[in-house]
Amino acid sequence: MSLQLPEGKTLAVNIGADFDAHSVWMGTFGLSSPSYLSRGEFGAEVGVPRLLDLFDRYGVHGTWCTPAHTMITFPERFRSIIDAGHEIAAHGCWHEPVPKLEAPEERRLMEETLKLHEKHVGKRPRGYRSPAWDFTEQTLELLEEFEFDWDSSLMGRDFQPYHPRPVTVGWENGSTFGDPSPVLEFPVSWFLDDFPAAEYIPGVNQGLASSEDMFQRFKDHFDYAYKHVQGGVLTITVHPQTIGRAHHMIGFEKFIDYMASFPGTWFGSLSEIYDTWVED
Repeated sequence: MSLQLPEGKTLAVNIGADFDAHSVWMGTFGLSSPSYLSRGEFGAEVGVPRLLDLFDRYGVHGTWCTPAHTMITFPERFRSIIDAGHEIAAHGCWHEPVPKLEAPEERRLMEETLKLHEKHVGKRPRGYRSPAWDFTEQTLELLEEFEFDWDSSLMGRDFQPYHPRPVTVGWENGSTFGDPSPVLEFPVSWFLDDFPAAEYIPGVNQGLASSEDMFQRFKDHFDYAYKHVQGGVLTITVHPQTIGRAHHMIGFEKFIDYMASFPGTWFGSLSEIYDTWVED
């Protein structure tokens, strides 16, 4: 099983922009004060145009993981992403905390999410990213049932796609794995996400880390993958309300410029990368 990248390309790079806007504050953190909502508004009204401009200048095809709540709340900004030719992936209904959901509610929210994608995007999404970067025991089965091609929420590899397996947790006797899922996993990592390092939430997330340190960490991942993982994929996650701040945009452009300087780099959406996957 491997990625058969376009001729002359040796590393696929996906930039996944999680366009959470208001929903991350409401759904994940239970925060809906004017201050927190304004941070989501900044992501929509300032961060999205800045990212679209940057991606256009470097020919980056990204995957915008977008909760249905964002599509409804900021329709013009959302439409600008579609008009720019980027992929839209499922990212929950209102950035719900997936591991806390009971099975009927998880199913209901998935069905509502798909319904709203059909309404606001015009088609169902091929891929899914859990708002929590975590699953319940039912999530993988739901992705299979609703015929998703890929997921990008788990962390069982770093630069190689793989087929995730359900796990039955054991203690003295060890854990056991079920059969591999037909869904293809594009692994994520908190080390390749701007939110933990840069988004300050009093009493919850320190944030405010050095942007130079964050981008150096991103660069180290790229350098290792480019040198050692031929035909691999680097999956980077950013948030318009976080990466869209001026100082981060300066560093982010330098990082994209650096990756683009290597002839084997291919910037693709996750579905474009999925389409190069070949099973043995």
